[in-house]
Order: sequence, then structure tokens, then C-alpha cells
Amino acid sequence: MTMSSQEIRQRFLDYFAKHGHTVVESSSLIPVGDPTLLFTNAGMVQFKDVFLGLERRPYTRATTVQKCMRVSGKHNDLENVGPSPRHHTFFEMLGNFSFGDYFKREAIHYAYEVVTQVYGVDPNRLVFTVFEDDDEAYNVWTQEIGVPPERVLRMGEKTNFWMMGDIGPCGPTSEIHYDWGPEACTCGDPHCSVALDNGCERWLEIWNLVFMQYNQAADGTRMPLPRHGVDTGMGLERITSVVQNKRSNYETDLFTPILAHIQELLGDSDEEAAKKQVAYRVIADHSRAITFLIGDGVIPSSEGRGYVLRLILRRAARYGHKAGFEGPFLAKIAEKVIEIMGHHYRELREREAFIYKTITAEEERFSQTLAAGLAVLEELIADPKVQETRVLPGEAVFRLYDTYGFPLDLTRDVAREHGLTIDEAGYQRAMAEQRERARAASRFAADQEDRVARYAKILEELRSASLLPEGTVRHICYEAAEVEAPILAIIKKGNTVSAARAGDVVEIVLPQTPFYVESGGQVSDTGIIARYDERGAPVWEVRVDEARQPVPGLIVHIGEVVMGTVRVGDVARAAVDWERRKDIMRNHTATHLLHITLRRVLGEHVHQAGSLVAPDRLRFDFTHSAMLTEEELAAIEQGVNDAILAAYPVEAHWTTYRQAVNEGAIALFGEKYGEEVRVIRVGPPDEPFSQELCGGTHVNNTAEIGFFHITSEGSVAAGIRRIEAVTGRWAHRLVQRQLALLHRAATFLGCQDEEVDRRVLSLLDEVQRLQKETNRLKQALARRDFESLLQQVQDIEGVKVLAASVDAEDMETMRRMSDWFRERLGSGVIVLGAAIRNRPSFVAAVTPDLVERGFHAGQLVKVVAEAVGGGGGGRPTLAQAGGRDLSRMNEALKLVPQWVARKLHPSS
Repeated sequence: MTMSSQEIRQRFLDYFAKHGHTVVESSSLIPVGDPTLLFTNAGMVQFKDVFLGLERRPYTRATTVQKCMRVSGKHNDLENVGPSPRHHTFFEMLGNFSFGDYFKREAIHYAYEVVTQVYGVDPNRLVFTVFEDDDEAYNVWTQEIGVPPERVLRMGEKTNFWMMGDIGPCGPTSEIHYDWGPEACTCGDPHCSVALDNGCERWLEIWNLVFMQYNQAADGTRMPLPRHGVDTGMGLERITSVVQNKRSNYETDLFTPILAHIQELLGDSDEEAAKKQVAYRVIADHSRAITFLIGDGVIPSSEGRGYVLRLILRRAARYGHKAGFEGPFLAKIAEKVIEIMGHHYRELREREAFIYKTITAEEERFSQTLAAGLAVLEELIADPKVQETRVLPGEAVFRLYDTYGFPLDLTRDVAREHGLTIDEAGYQRAMAEQRERARAASRFAADQEDRVARYAKILEELRSASLLPEGTVRHICYEAAEVEAPILAIIKKGNTVSAARAGDVVEIVLPQTPFYVESGGQVSDTGIIARYDERGAPVWEVRVDEARQPVPGLIVHIGEVVMGTVRVGDVARAAVDWERRKDIMRNHTATHLLHITLRRVLGEHVHQAGSLVAPDRLRFDFTHSAMLTEEELAAIEQGVNDAILAAYPVEAHWTTYRQAVNEGAIALFGEKYGEEVRVIRVGPPDEPFSQELCGGTHVNNTAEIGFFHITSEGSVAAGIRRIEAVTGRWAHRLVQRQLALLHRAATFLGCQDEEVDRRVLSLLDEVQRLQKETNRLKQALARRDFESLLQQVQDIEGVKVLAASVDAEDMETMRRMSDWFRERLGSGVIVLGAAIRNRPSFVAAVTPDLVERGFHAGQLVKVVAEAVGGGGGGRPTLAQAGGRDLSRMNEALKLVPQWVARKLHPSS
């Protein structure tokens, strides 16, 4: 019986668990704390700091099945997805890792045993590669495993040497390839071999073993690492195709249920489905990516990860409509994805409703955008220059792609229908310019990596000098607000210095710190670091504006030396601004109360999607598709304040991640959690009001928050709402200001505070009545002026003409006066001018009979407006214009009779 993909995944984890590896859950697709990556694209990403020596874990062997995305940077597989039998956006990476534990020998034995014994792959179908001078790996394959030497190929750096970056850990690799047989050869070379590295589809790389052996310096030299590491990766989709003997990944049980579901929804026959193979594959692959991205908290947007999600979703929607779907359909495909994969990735089931709602909302938005894009394309096609050249400009075509999600092939189809071609070279140039902008962003990421490397070096120097007994800066923000400690390092402009003077901006390193480091939405503490003499007077002082953790284990205090000279080795007192910290604590605990209250009032679909916890306010972003009603906002605010008045105890305790989740604690989108987590519980242990995983600082009792008030609520993205609120001292200040404002308003209105609303409504009624009376009087005055204007009508060869300045406050009054003129005289030309907001404005009108004789109000008003330095236009019967030079308005009106005369005698 064929092994299922679920069994393949589980047997991998079981095998390595049996061999002493800790099974680590997949990290989020959003790499936490790594600005160099858009998405998690390999199993080792969550262990990067461990390999760099910046983070320590309670195990030295690990195994994972990691969610991965490759749609940006050098791993850009998007355009190949569909036509290719093996390319995907989302995939799963099976991996085993060693952090200074076993090395090449064990890694190779494990890999061979998994492939040949656990999965039962024929060893005669396997070909192996090693780095050209890696005799150790070569000998393990040939002498210990017993692989014939002709099936172990020595390859160069291009294929068999791995580097984390231009500098840092690197090492040789060994790969396992599967041979589909000579009949699968696509290169046609009589000596077809893995060694040719020509992309021939006969050979499928299924497992890559990376041996982190060296550290590469900036000059290219490589020195052995003090601790070796192993990082291996095997794509689940690829090994499943081998085990299930399917040449295409889409023929495995990872995809066949999704493809069958698509066919069922479309009602296609097998023959019809085969004709739509590319569309089916795109929908199946992209639906997996969409489901997992939204499940990990990514929301469609116009930049970053949200833009990639939008691009993938819209590509799937477009292929779906070409295949025959009408209206939103991708949520139905996501249902099947969750049905298949929700047992292993439980977050999909937990966020199921939100995933469906987000997908459908974006599909509906795309439908509107698509219509707008088609309208833009039609305008482009109608452009006279395009009609003349019969070519659509490449830059304009690229803008369609970039702004409206129109790919080149869709624009090409529409162009072909109109007998046009596309300037493809111009399109590619515009695409290349965008890629260059992306590379510039990558260079910024490289700069970030350089900064990280500098801080890592400082940390290593402190460890080598035994200045950090625990190997890291002790973070005691939960236990203390003040500490006395020696200055271990001073960093100025990126370099360590021995001393700093008043006015210098520095980063101070202490062996321990009470300062909270910005994390989880909570801002950093501020305060001072100072040295005092025997009398308690400051010798020097540093104002701390922020505390940061540039690399795991190292905390720096950023600020300015405000007096004296600070030196390395000085014993100093570091003190947090305690009043500010208390304000932050109130706001942070309030966000927990707000989160649970939102779920109770709006529904369990609500999840935190971002937050800011500052001393003066809190901001809370959450998943919800509709604007909150006044009743809902009132219920939410009341619910939070009820919890405050209940004086619930707030307690923190540490436990395992799995235990915390099993006990009902809420884990947040995109957060990186270790094996041990901190849980904040509000309320009694047997029946808590709220439980969340959180590393922030909190009050001891909800009563300390004092008062909670919502200051605003609105939308920040599709399916994401934002509430801003204040608590404690800041809420008290707001209430004081608002009450004072209310009292002043009541004084001005001559009423009691509680009567202000009724008094204002009464005044609004009075204002409305007076406005109506004012408008009536304005109309009466305008009518009177109109009667006098009739005396100024000129007769130019039978055409009645009126060009006059009037006393009008708006264009609407002038348009109404022009209507009166046409009604009274029946036939004629009129231009009225007025000073509106100290600028000349004009209205021109021509009766229909004169329009038939060639008179055009738009042309006339344009001539008049040019005389005052302006412009305008409109319909043949009615037009308006404005200008800048009010002093020339009468001169401009004198042009009207001349223009009429020229129209009557165009040849003169």
C-alpha cells in the first residue's frame, strides 16, 4: 500500500525523535526578528541565531517540518508555478539539525537510512554528490554506506558549498538525487548525469545536507568553526513524489484532493480538466500559500508580505476565472486545504473563519480592481499614438501589472484582440528598474547584517573576557527597576570606545539591566545611568532614551551623555523612569482586557493583528471585517472598565508552550515563542478572565489601571480594525480636558452642562432656518439684478448677447441667472462674471438654436478666461471658467461681442 504524505511527514519526525532529536514545531512564515527575509524559506531560519552562537537552546539536536515560502529575491518561483510539475510557492521542508553535536558521519547515515529504510526507496536509484575536496563525506558514502564510487560525484562550489552570506558560517554540502530513469531524460545528452548540472528532469534532488564547518572572513579566508553544525533540508513534496512514484508533485496526495475539489466545483469532465491543467495547478498551489499566509497573520496590502499575498491571490483568482469560476471561489478551495492539512497545522483550524473572510474580501476587491484595470487598458488602446503605432508602450503595460495586477499575458491577450502588439523590451526595462529598487532594499538588508555581525563580535568579546557569567546580559526588568553594575562597554558610532564625554550619543552595555527592551508592541523603558560620589551627587550621567537587543544575549542602552565623562569599568546605577513604566504597565494590561472583551462582544474570529503599548496611549489592531457600531464600542469600553473595577489579580508564570495553549492561553500571530513561555493570567486561576502569552510588563491588579477610554476606532487594512485608547493618568487628563471644554461650551451657550446637546440642536435648527431665509433673499436680489441686466443686452445681427459682471457669491447663483436669461429671451449668448473668493469666475450659456449654428459655450468661456490668466470649458450650452487677474475681468467681458461677431462671419 502506498505511503501517504501524512505518514511520510510523521515518520520523518518519529525517526529523528527516536535518535535523540527534539521535535520543534514549525515557525511562522513571517520570520520574527530577521529584517533580511520576507518569508521563512528554509528549515534553518528559526535556528539561525543558534548556528551563529547568539542564542542557546535546551537541546543540541532538533527536527522539524517547516512551512516555507519562496516567491521573492533569488527564490522566485512564481511564474514557473503551473507549467512546471515541481515548482511551488508554499512547500514543507523536512529537516534535522545538529548544534555542535553530531557531524558528517551521523548526518549521512541518518539520511541514507531514512530514504532507503523508512521510505523504502530503491538505493540503486540514488546518486550522491559531495564537495570536490570533501574526502570525509566521500569516504562515509563509499566506505561506510557502501555506495559504488561511480555514484558519488565530486562537485564544485556552485552546487556543493553553502554560505549564509558573504561573511559568516559556511561549509560543504552533500546531496541525494533520485534517478527517474533514462526515459525521463530531457537534456538529450548521451552522457546524461547529475554532474552536468543542466536541469535535466531525469534527476531529482531530494535532500541537501549542509555541513557548517568554516567561518568566512571579509577577505575570503575560511577558518574552522569552534562548533560544527548540520542543517539538512528535504522537500516534502519531492520525497512524496518519489515514494508515491509520481513524476509530478501535483499527482501526489498533497494535491490530488485539491485538484479533484476544483474539478467538482467547476463540473468539468476529466478531458476538460486536462485542458485546464495549468490553471488547476496554479489554483491548487496558490490556495495552499494563501491559506497558510493568512493563517500566519499576513493581510493583503500594497507592500511587503501583504503585496506578495495579494499578488498570489489575484493570480489564482485570474486563472480561476479563465477556468470557468464566476465570483469569489478561493475560500472554497481553502476549505479543502484546511481539511487536508489542519490536523498537523492546528492554527489553520483555529483561524478558519478569518481565513475564509479575508480571502473572499480580497477576491471581491480584485474584481473591482480588475474592472478598473480593464478600463485603463481600454483608454490606453484608444490613445491616438497607440492607434497609429499599433504598439502598447512597455512602461504603461508594466504599470498595469504593478498597479492592477495585470500580468503580461493578460494584457497581451487583450492587445491581440485589438490587433495590437506590446513593446516587450520596454516592459522588461520597467521590470528591471523595479528589480533594481528591490536590490537596493536587499543592500539595506545587507547593511543590517553587517550591524548584527558587529554586535555579535562585541558580545563574543565580552564572553571571552568572562564579563558575562551567564553568557548573556541578564534581563531583570520583571524583578527590579534599578540596579548597580559596572560599565562593560561603550559603543559610539558603531565602534567600542573606552570613554565618552558630555554631548556624545552612546550605547552602554551592563552585565544586567532593569530596562525593558521594545518587544511585542511595548515600547522600551527610558531612564538614566549615572555614577554618584559619596555625597550622592552625580559624577556623570547618561540619559537613556531607549534599550535595544541588537542580537540575542546583548542589550544596549542608547542615549546621550548629559554631564561628565563615562568610562568603561565605572560602577554606575541604572534606573528606569518608574512613573513612565507604570503608565506603560497600565496600558499593556488594558490591551489584554481589550482583546478578550473584543472576542466576547464581536466573536471568536477576533485576533490581535498588531499593537502599540506606549505610556500615553495604547493602540490595538484586530481582525474584524465591519465598522464597529456605537453600541458595540460602548459594550467594549464598559466590559474593560468592569474588569478594571473587579480588581482582578494579574499574575505571570512560566510554562511550556504546549501546556499554555492547552490551558487556553492565547498565542499571537507572528510571534516567536521558545520552548518555555511566559503567561499573563488576569483573574483567579480556576476561572481566569484572560490568559495570554506575553513578555511585557503588567500591573499587579486590574484596579491599578484606574479607567479605560476609547479615543478612536477605524480601519487600517482590509479586514483589520484599530482601536486607540487611554488609561490611568492619561485617561484622567483627557476626562478633565473634556469636562472643562464642556463647561466652557455651556457657559458660552448660556445653559447648564447637561443641556449643551439640546441647546446646540436648537441653535442648529435656528441656523438652518436663517440659512433658508438668507438664500431666499439672495435669490430675490439676484432676480432684481437680472431685471436690470436685461437693459444691457446687445443685438449683434439678430443674436442677443449679454456680457456683464454681477454680484454673486457662488457659481450656482450665476448658473441660475443664465437660466433666467435663456427663459426670458428664448435665444442668445450670455457670459456673466463675478469676483468669487477674490478671483474672477465666469459662466457662459448658449441657447440650443445657436449651438446648431456653431456657437459653443465651452469655446467662448475659454477665450474669456485666458484674458484673466485662467482657463475652463464645458458643454456647448453651458460652461464655466476661472482666472487669477481680477483687475482684467471687465476687459475680458468686452471680448464676448467680438467673439460672437467673428462666429457670424468666420471668413472675415
